Amino acid sequence: MEPARVALIGAKGMLARAVRSVLPQTAVVQGYDLPEFDLTDRRQVLDRLAAFAPTLIINCAAYTDVDGCETAEELATCVNGKGPGFLAEAAMDTGAVLVHISTDYVFDGRAECPCREEDPTAPLSAYGRSKLAGETAIRDSGLGDYLIVRTSWLYGPGGRNFVETMLRLMAEREELRVVADQVGSPTLTFDLAEAILRLLAAGGRGIVHFSNSGQCSWHQFAEAIRDEALAAGMSLKVRRIDPIATVDYPLPARRPAWSVLDKSRYTQLTGVFPPDWRQSLKRYMKTRQEG
Repeated sequence: MEPARVALIGAKGMLARAVRSVLPQTAVVQGYDLPEFDLTDRRQVLDRLAAFAPTLIINCAAYTDVDGCETAEELATCVNGKGPGFLAEAAMDTGAVLVHISTDYVFDGRAECPCREEDPTAPLSAYGRSKLAGETAIRDSGLGDYLIVRTSWLYGPGGRNFVETMLRLMAEREELRVVADQVGSPTLTFDLAEAILRLLAAGGRGIVHFSNSGQCSWHQFAEAIRDEALAAGMSLKVRRIDPIATVDYPLPARRPAWSVLDKSRYTQLTGVFPPDWRQSLKRYMKTRQEG
């Protein structure tokens, strides 16, 4: 059997770094990213991918500045909405499977139980609207071989994320204030990358939810980051982490108060339960310290 030919979109980003690390050594991987590759340029997307002739396209590219999207919604919609549609067109042209990463922010946070794939979407922010537009573009493209994986609260090496921000602030300040009335599930990039490969091996198609198991507030997540960092031998200045309400920390973009994802479809397809978020955080801190 011929080795997989993988087009990795957003190849310089945090998630792509993890995806590349778990791909089979036999895979032929071609990375695409700015400034050499513009996902919003349809002609360029089609021509460049046709030249490579991938069997698998994994889209890790996104405009992820949630608050920045509020004043740059047109750009966010081009990257997060139109770009995935171009990739779907390229996948049809080349016969490739398309994997696209979406977000818990397509929901409004009013649910009282974990959000299922078929639950109604109602994004609260420009970012959420742009990501939902990407899902819609793929679903309406006519492509059958696509996998949209919604995830949440992503962190890992090689990018801006809540864990790295908290570690920096904890090393600088004695007191922090962190929102305690938004609940979700942190997700380690390497766990998501492995989940993508498991879903592909199982023939997963359509929309599937994946995050680490369990749930917490941002405040609880911050406390866990502190505890695991200290356990890993890091030196921190922080002494107090005070819980606050969302209204006490106003930001341009509205966030869902509840964005825990139901992962039962992922488990049904793969036979695997997602790792617990606290155990993945512990593993991340350990490997981070080991360098």
